[in-house]
Amino acid sequence: MRASFLGENHKQKFPAIFVWLGEDQDGFTAQGSATHYDTRRNQPRSAEWRLYYPTNPVTEAMTEGDTLFLARDNDGTLWFIVAPERSTSEHQLFWLFGLRPEGRSFVFRNIKTEEPELDFAARFILDEIGIEFEDPEGDKLDGIIDRFGSTFPPTAKFSQLARETLPEVRAEDDPDVALVAWLDHEEALFRRLERRIVAERLEQGFVTPDGIDVDGFISFSLGVHNRRKSRMGYSLENHVSTVFDAFGLTYARGATTEHNHRPDFLFPDEDSYHAAPPEGDRRLMMLGVKSTCKDRWRQVLAEAAKISRKHLLTLEPGISVPQTEQMNASGLQLVIPSPIQATYTANQQAQLWDFSRFIATARACQS
Repeated sequence: MRASFLGENHKQKFPAIFVWLGEDQDGFTAQGSATHYDTRRNQPRSAEWRLYYPTNPVTEAMTEGDTLFLARDNDGTLWFIVAPERSTSEHQLFWLFGLRPEGRSFVFRNIKTEEPELDFAARFILDEIGIEFEDPEGDKLDGIIDRFGSTFPPTAKFSQLARETLPEVRAEDDPDVALVAWLDHEEALFRRLERRIVAERLEQGFVTPDGIDVDGFISFSLGVHNRRKSRMGYSLENHVSTVFDAFGLTYARGATTEHNHRPDFLFPDEDSYHAAPPEGDRRLMMLGVKSTCKDRWRQVLAEAAKISRKHLLTLEPGISVPQTEQMNASGLQLVIPSPIQATYTANQQAQLWDFSRFIATARACQS
């Protein structure tokens, strides 16, 4: 660890970003520093190196048994990332860094330049950590987004643009690959447009005749953050709906069931659902669509009482084994696009459905 990672400079101080990734709640970060030093410096006893860090909200949240991922980026900043044991965040980070530790142990791995390119799942996890991914060829997208100037278009229009500018991708060929490709392309377009709009707003500054507009800056920052969080969910629903249309499926989007619940997709339609007996019938299916799960997967369980086996499509990579076991025991079938399934264990993959299988099942129910 000293030879290849932290070095042996006594009292070297590293800038550090501390990250806490919980299971159900949103993560949070804190900025600080960490000092690497030999506590037995100038003593006859053998060296004893320690990494000292001051208390912050992340170190106060972590507990014994949590897993620490300590990474160093190209700028020399240490990333101090903590995830609860056996949590989804821990599982995702093990996959991201290519680690397979057994039991409680210390594992070191050097990330080399010839590593595979970041795919959709890897960028998804990096975004959860708070690490921005900048496409080195992002300027090639400017010609596509120039039509929007300095405003964000409606999400449906942006999703349509992503599909139209990937004409070689067809849902009929492979719905799983098409779904991920469209989302990936739309995300790249959105981030490029967002960078342009945010840069222009920052150049204008946040100054009023009364002085610095702190409230204006906070409001703008929250708007950027909330747009990022909400947009992906709407985009996913838009592309899922397009795939269903391509396969000629009959469905209702946002239909109302018992207690005013609104499942994302109900098959074949709302009238058929309400006309069915309390125990339901073979034609009825429902699909919840959530870009991330966390604790929100339980919401799907109550959205259609006449359908005993619910289905949930998510883009969340590497959900923990305990959580997928809970889902299965609760009558929830997890649907994961095939390009993301590699982030799950072999035993988990045996229980997962891909998007193609869900579509085939829905078509059989409507035949």
